[in-house]
Amino acid sequence: MSHPATSPARTNRSAAVGRSALDLFAGGSGTVFALLIVVLVAITFLNPSFAEPPSLMAFLRNAAPLIVLAIGQYFVIVSGEFDLSVGSLVGAQVVIAAKLIDGEESRTWGVIALMLVFGLLVGLVNGLVTTLLRVPSFITTLGMLLILAGAVRLWTGGAPTGALSDSFRQWGRTGIDMPVVRQLPYALLIAIALGVAAVLLMRAPYGRTLLATGDNPTAAAFAGVRVWRVRTLAFVLSSLMATLAAILIGGFAGVSAQVGQGLEFTAITAVVLGGVVLGGGRGWVVAAMAGALTYQALERLFTQLDMPTTARPALQGVIIIAAVAYAARSRGHRPPPPAPAETANDPVPERVG
Repeated sequence: MSHPATSPARTNRSAAVGRSALDLFAGGSGTVFALLIVVLVAITFLNPSFAEPPSLMAFLRNAAPLIVLAIGQYFVIVSGEFDLSVGSLVGAQVVIAAKLIDGEESRTWGVIALMLVFGLLVGLVNGLVTTLLRVPSFITTLGMLLILAGAVRLWTGGAPTGALSDSFRQWGRTGIDMPVVRQLPYALLIAIALGVAAVLLMRAPYGRTLLATGDNPTAAAFAGVRVWRVRTLAFVLSSLMATLAAILIGGFAGVSAQVGQGLEFTAITAVVLGGVVLGGGRGWVVAAMAGALTYQALERLFTQLDMPTTARPALQGVIIIAAVAYAARSRGHRPPPPAPAETANDPVPERVG
């Protein structure tokens, strides 16, 4: 009895799925997941109570703002640009919210809406100056960082005033009461929802266009892509994510213009740690989120080891460089993809989100 022949199209799809799985665990994405597991095991070994559900929920709640920032930074980096203004934007948003709300619960939602509009405008300016005026994004967003920091200090006189309402703080501070875990943080739920939305967006036509733009903007333009529009939207998404991160950070941070200081470099580090290629065109948003979680876990590990704060940046740099170098070496030693079959009229699916 003869067996039915395997369809060439089905064979091509199976091979593509297999190559995608190998890409995930052979490149930078696999590196960050392995590092995350090692760090979490080390923390648990030093402090077994860390593995208890309430402690894990507290850790994930504190990591949520950085995860959200990493999602926004991912969009910009994968498009071939940088956004150095997100840390300053976070600080400005917290100060603005405290000044305008001033402890009044009734003002909370109006101020949140204003924050989202402000974040959209900052991202739009970053994007248009970079794409239409052709100012390098490094310079554009560095200038925006200085503008926001200076404007906040001028507005507040160097001493921010006001207070955030309880209904504003709840998104970063509290959650849903549940058995076992004690409380499921709202911040974690928001980060998961944004992560799912980012994955779906990267699997949509915009996501594929964003990767194509980051890989080769000239070829994308010849193919009919409006590169300026794609990259501008990436900056807008980054600023909106920074605004949402500010709302979450407001749940447990004090009202200070320094609340977001350095977060731009932390977010970029998290994205690069997740295997996203600087220069654009390649990367997985889930791995960028894992990079943020890994960075937060490293901070927890250093605290657990009672390591001096002066030594932490050096050790973090060594670990990050080693992880990224290993990922780059893995990508460089991968065998080239097989030549397309004669019957391969069927498009090969690629993991883009």
